[in-house]
Amino acid sequence: MVGAFVLPTGSVEAQTKGGVVNVATVGEPPTLDPMVSTADLVGIITQHFYETLFTFDKNWKVTPLLAETMPEISADGKVYTIKLRQGVTFHDGSTMTSEDVVASLKRWMDLASRGKQTAGIVAGVEAVDANTVRMTLKEPYAPLLALLAFNNSAAVIMPAKKMENPLKEPVGTGPYKLKERKADQYIQLVRHDGYKSRSGEPDGYGGARKQIVDEIRFVPVPDANTRIEGAISGQYDYVDALPVEAFSRLQGQKTTEPVLLKPFGWPVFVMNTKQGIMSNLDARLAVRTALSEEDMLTAAFGSKDFFALNPAMFPKDYIWHTTAGTEGAYNLADPEKAKALLKKAGSEGKPLRILTSRQYEFHYKMAQVAAEYLKQAGFAVELMVVDWATLTQRRTDPALWDIYITHSPFLPEPALTGLLSESSPGWWSTPLRKKTVDAFNSEPDPAKRPALWAEVQKAIYAEVPGIKIGDFNALSAKSPKLDGVVPAPWPYFWNASIK
Repeated sequence: MVGAFVLPTGSVEAQTKGGVVNVATVGEPPTLDPMVSTADLVGIITQHFYETLFTFDKNWKVTPLLAETMPEISADGKVYTIKLRQGVTFHDGSTMTSEDVVASLKRWMDLASRGKQTAGIVAGVEAVDANTVRMTLKEPYAPLLALLAFNNSAAVIMPAKKMENPLKEPVGTGPYKLKERKADQYIQLVRHDGYKSRSGEPDGYGGARKQIVDEIRFVPVPDANTRIEGAISGQYDYVDALPVEAFSRLQGQKTTEPVLLKPFGWPVFVMNTKQGIMSNLDARLAVRTALSEEDMLTAAFGSKDFFALNPAMFPKDYIWHTTAGTEGAYNLADPEKAKALLKKAGSEGKPLRILTSRQYEFHYKMAQVAAEYLKQAGFAVELMVVDWATLTQRRTDPALWDIYITHSPFLPEPALTGLLSESSPGWWSTPLRKKTVDAFNSEPDPAKRPALWAEVQKAIYAEVPGIKIGDFNALSAKSPKLDGVVPAPWPYFWNASIK
């Protein structure tokens, strides 16, 4: 199972309204259109002003958000009838109807990598009446609701009349709305007075979303050390994505305290299987054979309090955990065997371009260690260090890179993993991928899906579209004055208050 959120104590209703939450992020988001980006930074910010039909509760189960209830699903698993909440308004004052939802879902399937992943199995999306939408599938598709709930490459609902590409103005239904964006300075969100919250108590990303603070201000702070000092000085109320070696410095401070998510997720080296040196399987096997995941994790996180060597795509306490395909394929650090594979690929001496960023310092540290091991194996490594916004743009062009470094939280539904999508950067598209992923996605019986996931993991290890480096814990920091913030992979600040 997936670890549950740690819920705050006390009633949000009893907290005093007002104040500003200042949030330090890893940098400037490449866009404020959550459909067209898989960057976590985009989802963290935009989830405050855009909403989806469904979201995840504290136990990572799909729960309604803009939908009134969970959908009615036909006996054959192909027809989803979704009732919408009534009286929900957009930030421009217009009322959300099925017309907006249908147009938004079609835009999502046209533009979003996860929408494109879904589009192939969707026969149609239509409005039944003003408050009801029907999705008809060509075949059963188990991950559909999780994909509709995910805030990354997200199926957000926009007004039908305001969904240009690129977007001219972000208009959503969320508890906060965009007031001002000053590039490289801040993104200012203010309360949406017309917001209609769900009733009841907060429940993970679901349940009530209370607008307690007046304003949320996201400030790009690309340098990790500057983020640490900003937390300790009390400049920011919440500081995201800190190097784990800062943990001891944050302890015992009056101005800030550490927030640790354990385990958080996994770093991954994504291979460009579409063109260039990594489009050859033997070259990808050579990379994996050359690397020491242990040395990379040690360089990135220091103590084993903050990482674990684990080739499986999920940790042991997850329902999806399996060791299938991993034997003899992890933490090999064998340059001689890697040299032989590189020679077989005919790729000796060809540049290997590794795209990374220092805004996530652990990415960069892993890249440095990897470069040395790969050079020993005969690769001509070019380390391309750019800011995160540039990386997320460059990775969409297969001509510009061979490996890029990213990470993912452990997700409640494996089909949400970007590596599995043919349209995500990396572009893994083979008969084995199709066979295993399609079988996994089309199985509606939850009891049968873990065994099918094991076959997908085998395919990942056989064809190396990416290399999982291990498991890691994530560190953030928050002010003791900040209440109601639940530790979560994508931190959110509705229900938050300032003492």
